[in-house]
Amino acid sequence: MALTTSPVTPAHPVFCTIVPPHILDKLAQSDDPARHEPARRTLEHDAVQRTRRRENAARTFAPGRPAAGADKPNRTIYDAEHQETLPGAKVHSESDGPSRDASVNRAHAGLGATFELYLKAYGRKSIDGAGLPLDATVHYGEKYDNAFWDGERMVFGDGDNDLFLDFTIPVDVIGHELTHGVTQYTANLAYKDQSGALNESISDVFGALIKQYALGQTADQADWLIGAGLLGPNVTGTALRSMKAPGTAYDDDVLGKDPQPATMKDFVDTSDDNGGVHINSGIPNHAFYLAATALGGKAWERAGQVWYDVLTGGDLATDARFADFAALTIAAARARFGAGDEQEALVKAWSQVGVTAK
Repeated sequence: MALTTSPVTPAHPVFCTIVPPHILDKLAQSDDPARHEPARRTLEHDAVQRTRRRENAARTFAPGRPAAGADKPNRTIYDAEHQETLPGAKVHSESDGPSRDASVNRAHAGLGATFELYLKAYGRKSIDGAGLPLDATVHYGEKYDNAFWDGERMVFGDGDNDLFLDFTIPVDVIGHELTHGVTQYTANLAYKDQSGALNESISDVFGALIKQYALGQTADQADWLIGAGLLGPNVTGTALRSMKAPGTAYDDDVLGKDPQPATMKDFVDTSDDNGGVHINSGIPNHAFYLAATALGGKAWERAGQVWYDVLTGGDLATDARFADFAALTIAAARARFGAGDEQEALVKAWSQVGVTAK
């Protein structure tokens, strides 16, 4: 089924957070009020927002025509001042110098890094392809343990400063969330089951590529972690997820153990988290890692280009399954690069994670 391009804009797009519900659920069961109270408040907030958006998520965003200056970022940062009212007070514009607030500076830089990867690597002018201004709100809520894209802006909590630090710290978290916006404007993958896991995985893929591009890293130099630097000093773990080795990002007495599978053999069949969208995303994540490292060099140039071609090509169904996506990546590799290393790497990577392309 080809992607529809009818210009219908939903009032409330899908609500996407970087910290998955299964981690917050585990924290909410803690006997320690310092740990369960922030988690419970975060879960309650996220549940309300997610319910508000779910019914209207399956519609397509249509960008306008690129305006003059669409090839330059237009960033505005707001401060929620620990309230939950958006956008908050405007504190930083594109032309302003560095702020005294480190969270503001990191948000500004992360929005810019995301804009630059999409523009320089793929010729995309902002997340909608038409120069959409990039807005973000920092200092959201009290000890809010998450960051999210709400369809209009990035929103960052400060974390509880125990298990989670400030959510503006990892640039790949910013890139991940903004890529949900790119998906809105392109394939608009349904946020449930395998299509939802693909939605999450695509955000992880481009979040990782944004970090690698900003650091000038090749595939073999990258850590392939999502959210490195976000976990507090008391957590036994390195990040929220690992694309290199799904299921190994953390193993902590409080957070629990990373449940992500690396292959279809361990696919998790669950009704939680919209059908395990944050869990089973480990499978396509690992396929991308395998393909990118097999090809070597700068991952955004070949493997990333294939993923971008599929996301924006118009043939990815909103309810696509892993096998559908795999087939499209293999076809896209052949279309762009011919029958060679790229196509072979994709065929092998999907086979290694147990996905048979349709």
